[in-house]
Amino acid sequence: MPVRAGKHRALLGALALRAGRVVSIGELVAFLWGEDPPARTRGTLQTYVMRLRQLLGDPSLIRTTSDGYRLVVPPERVDVHRFTATASRARQAARSGRLTEAADLYAEALGLWRGPALVDVPSDALRDDEVPRLAERLLVAQEERIDVELALGNHERVVPVLRALTADHPLCERFWAQLMIALYRGSRQAEALEAFRLVDRVLDEQLGVEPGTALRELHQAILVGDPSLAAPAGRVAPDVPDQLPPEVPGFVGRAEPVERISRLVAPDGARTAVPIVVVSGVAGVGKTALAVHVAHRLRDRFPDGRLYVDLRGYAAGPPTPVVEVLTRFLRALGVPPEQIPVDPDEQSTLFRSLLAGRRMLLVLDNAAAPDQVRPLLPGAASCPVLVTSRDDLRGLIAVDGARRVGLDVLEPAESLAVLGRSGPAAEELARRCGHLPLALAVAAASVGGGSVARYLERLADRDPLHLAHDALPPAARRLFGLLGVVPGPDFTPEAAASVADVPVDVAASLLDRLAEARLVRSVGGRYSFHDSPARFAASVEGDVAAARLRLLEFYVRAVDHCADLLYPDLMRLPSAGVDPTGVNPTGAPPTGVDPVGVDTAARARAWLDAERANLAAAIRSAAEHGPAAVSWRLADGLRGYLWIGKHVTEWLLTAQYGMDAAHEQRDVAAEAAMHQNLGTLHWRVGDFAKSIAHYTRAVELHRVTGDLASEAGVRGNLGLVRLESGDLAAARNDLETCLALKREAGGPRSGETGVLTGLGVLAVETGELAEAVDLLGEALAVSVEHGLRGSEITALTLLGVAAQSMGEPQRALSRLADAVRLATEAGFREAAARALEVTASVRLDLGEHAEALDLADRALGELREGGDQRITTNVLVVMASANRGLGSLRAADGQFQQALTKARRIGYPPGEARALVGLAGVRRLLGEPAEARAPAEQAVTLTARLGFRLLERAARTELAAVHRALGDDLAAAAETDHAAHLPP
Repeated sequence: MPVRAGKHRALLGALALRAGRVVSIGELVAFLWGEDPPARTRGTLQTYVMRLRQLLGDPSLIRTTSDGYRLVVPPERVDVHRFTATASRARQAARSGRLTEAADLYAEALGLWRGPALVDVPSDALRDDEVPRLAERLLVAQEERIDVELALGNHERVVPVLRALTADHPLCERFWAQLMIALYRGSRQAEALEAFRLVDRVLDEQLGVEPGTALRELHQAILVGDPSLAAPAGRVAPDVPDQLPPEVPGFVGRAEPVERISRLVAPDGARTAVPIVVVSGVAGVGKTALAVHVAHRLRDRFPDGRLYVDLRGYAAGPPTPVVEVLTRFLRALGVPPEQIPVDPDEQSTLFRSLLAGRRMLLVLDNAAAPDQVRPLLPGAASCPVLVTSRDDLRGLIAVDGARRVGLDVLEPAESLAVLGRSGPAAEELARRCGHLPLALAVAAASVGGGSVARYLERLADRDPLHLAHDALPPAARRLFGLLGVVPGPDFTPEAAASVADVPVDVAASLLDRLAEARLVRSVGGRYSFHDSPARFAASVEGDVAAARLRLLEFYVRAVDHCADLLYPDLMRLPSAGVDPTGVNPTGAPPTGVDPVGVDTAARARAWLDAERANLAAAIRSAAEHGPAAVSWRLADGLRGYLWIGKHVTEWLLTAQYGMDAAHEQRDVAAEAAMHQNLGTLHWRVGDFAKSIAHYTRAVELHRVTGDLASEAGVRGNLGLVRLESGDLAAARNDLETCLALKREAGGPRSGETGVLTGLGVLAVETGELAEAVDLLGEALAVSVEHGLRGSEITALTLLGVAAQSMGEPQRALSRLADAVRLATEAGFREAAARALEVTASVRLDLGEHAEALDLADRALGELREGGDQRITTNVLVVMASANRGLGSLRAADGQFQQALTKARRIGYPPGEARALVGLAGVRRLLGEPAEARAPAEQAVTLTARLGFRLLERAARTELAAVHRALGDDLAAAAETDHAAHLPP
C-alpha cells in the first residue's frame, strides 16, 4: 500500500535511512516538524507510528525502544543501503582487476536511483541531513563506473552519459576529464579540446578560477598525442564459465519435453521472475541426460556462461553442501578465493549480485529437497534455473514459482533407438527394461553385437544391471561392490586400486571393463557412479569395511606425500610409526599404492586440486563414521595446501570436522592441532581476534601434552599475528618464548627461520635497526643452508627494508633485486610483489617517482589473481606517494584513501598509519591544511599507542608541517622536537 501522507513518508524515510538502528524521539520530532513541533509531540508521533505500522502491514517492522523507534528490516531491503553495499562490491571488483564484474555491479547500484534523493519526503531537516551525503555517494559511484567503462575500452558508450553529467555538474572537473579522454580515444581530438575550453570558461565565470593541475596536464597530453592516453589494447574477454558435462552419447528422442523445457527456460518474451523448471521422474528415467541436452541446445542463449552441479541428493554418501556449491560457483564467476565469504548467507547474496545483469543458465542436478535449491537461486530473471529431482519439489513450486515437467519413460521407438536394434526381440527387451534409458543403455552394452533373443533368455526376470554385473569377471565384480565405499563424487584408478588392494594397472583395466558395461561413467581418466548403479554396488556383499579403511589410508598417505613436496617445513601432526586409520596396531609402515606421477610440488598441487572434493568428503565421512583420526590427520595435512590456494570455505569445513572429531574422541593433541588449523585460517582471512583465540587454546592444550615443539610452533604463529595486529609487546613475548622453546626442544634450525624473521620485523618497526639486521641475517643464513627458498626470499626482502630504514638505498636495492629474482624463478607471486613494493619505496626515497610508479604497477600485477591484501595496501601507498611526487595530487589522494579503507577493513595498523600520513601530506600540499590535520593526528595517536617508532616519527613530522601551514608555530615546534627524540 502506498504511503500517501507526507508526515508518514518523512517518518518512514528517517527510519529506513537508519534501518536496524534506533532513531530517537528527538530526532524524529526534528525531522517531522522542524522547529515548530505540535503541543502533544509524543502522542502525535505515536499516532503516526501506529498508522505507518498499519500501512506496512506488519506491526513488528517498527519496534519501540526506551528512547525511540527502530525499523527492523535487513539493510538489503532498503535501496540506499543496497546501493552502498553494491557500489562497495563494485569498487572491490575494480581494484582486483575484475572490470566486467565491476561494471555490472555499478550498473546495478546506479539503477536503484530513480531521481533526486528524498524528493517526495516533506522534511527540510531530513533532506538537509541526508541529501548532500547521498548526492556525494552517487557522484563518486558515477565517477568510478565511468573509470571502469573506460578501462574496458567502452569510450564511445560513455560519451552521451558524460555529456549529461557535465551538464548537471559543470563544476566537477573529474567528469570533464573523463569526457575528454572518452572523446580523444574515439578519434575526436577537436571535441576533446573544445570540452577543455568549455570547462575553462565555466570555472572562470562561476568561480573565477582556472582548471586544476590534472585537467591542464590532460589538455597538454591531448595536444601532443601522449601515447599513455590510448585506449586499452584489446582486453582479453573474461573466461565464460561452462561447467556442463558432455552430452550423454547416443541421446535420442524426447522431442516434446525438450521443446517444452526450452520454452520454459528461455521464453521469447520479457520476464520479471526467475524461470525455475523442475524435471522430475523416477530413477534411471534420464533426467540428467535430458537437462544436459537442453542446456547444450540453449548454450547460445546464455552467452555469459553455464553453471552445473550434482547436488547428490540421492547418492549413497552425503549430499553436496550448499556452501561448497556456492564456493565453486563464485570461483567460476571470477571471485578470488580469499574474497569468498565463509558465511553461506553472505555467499548467496554475493552470488545473486554477481549474476545481476548477466545471462547465465544454472543446472542443479539431483536435488532431493527445496532447501538444496533455494540458496542457489539467482535474483536475475535473465538467469533461469533447471533442476532435476526424483520428487516434485512442491515447496519450490508453491513458494518460488517453479514449473514442473514430469518425465516419463521413453516411447517404444525411442527405446529401440537406444538399443540400436529392431524387431520383436528388441521390442521385448525394451519392455523388460521398462523403457528406462539407463537400463536400456546397460542392456545394449551387454548385448553388443550378439543375439538379443539369447540375451533375453539370460535376463529372464532380472534387472539388466544385475545381469551386467553377473556377466563380469570375478575381479571386476569384486571391485564394483567395493567401490560403493567411496564417499566423494568420483574416483581414480589409484583410489580403486586401494579399495580393491590390487595394482593400479589392474584397477585401471577393471574400471574400463565396468565403463564398457555402463556400470560406471568415465570422463577424462576419472570415474563415477550413476545413482542406481551406486545403490546396487552398495548392496553387493564384500569386505567393505576393510576396503573403506584402505581407501582412507590411501588418502592420508597421499596427502602426507603432497605436503612433504609442497611445504616440507610446515609443522604437522607426526606420522612416523602411526597408523592413520587405527587398524594397524603394530605401527608398521602402511602398504598400498601411491598417487601416480606426483613427484614435484606442481604435480602435488595439481593432484590436490583434482581430489579436493573427495578429500573433503573423506574427512566428513571419517568424522561421522570413523576412524576419527583420519578426519584430523587429513585436515591437518591439507592446511598448507588450503592456505596456498586460499580455499577458505573448504578449509573452514574440514578444520571444523576435524575439530569436532578430536573433541569427541578427547584426543588432546589432535584438538590442539585443529585449533592451530583454525587459528591459521582466521589469520589468513584477517580475523586476528579469532586467530589469537584459537592459537591461545592450542598453546594451552600443547602444554597439557608436554609437546614443546608444537607449543613453540604455535607461539611463533601467535607472535606473528599479534605483530600484524599491532600488539608489539605481546608479539615480542610470544616470538622470544617460541625461539627459546624451539632451542630447548632441540629441533633443527630450519624451524627457527619464521621466528627470526618475525623478530626482525618487530625490530624494524620499533627502530632497533642494528638488531634487525643481525636477526634477519641469521634467518637468511639458516634458510640458505637448509634450502628454504620462501624463507630466503622473505629474509632478503626484510633486509632490504632494514637497509632502507638505515639510509643505505644501494644496499637495499641489491638485497631486493635478489629477492625479486628468486621469487620470480620460484613462481612466488606474492613474495615478488612484496619485494617489488619495497623496491619502489626505495626508488621513492631516491626521488625516482616514475620508476617507483612502474615498479608498484608491476607489484599490483602480481597480486591481481587475489594476492595478500596487506601487500596490496602497501602497494597502494607507494603508488600514491609516487603520484604525489609527480604532482598528481588528486590521484594520490584517492589512492591513499583506498589504502586507508583497505587497511581498516582487514585490520592492518601499519598500513593504516602509512595511509594516514600520506593522506595528510597530500591534503596539505593541496592547500587544505584543515582537512590534513585529522589524519595526521590519527596517525600520531595510532603509531604512539602501538609502538611503531619509525612510523610515529614520520607522522609527527607531517603533523608539524600541518601545524605550520595552519599558522600554529608553537605546536609545530613541539611535534618537531618530539619526532627528533624518536629513532631515525
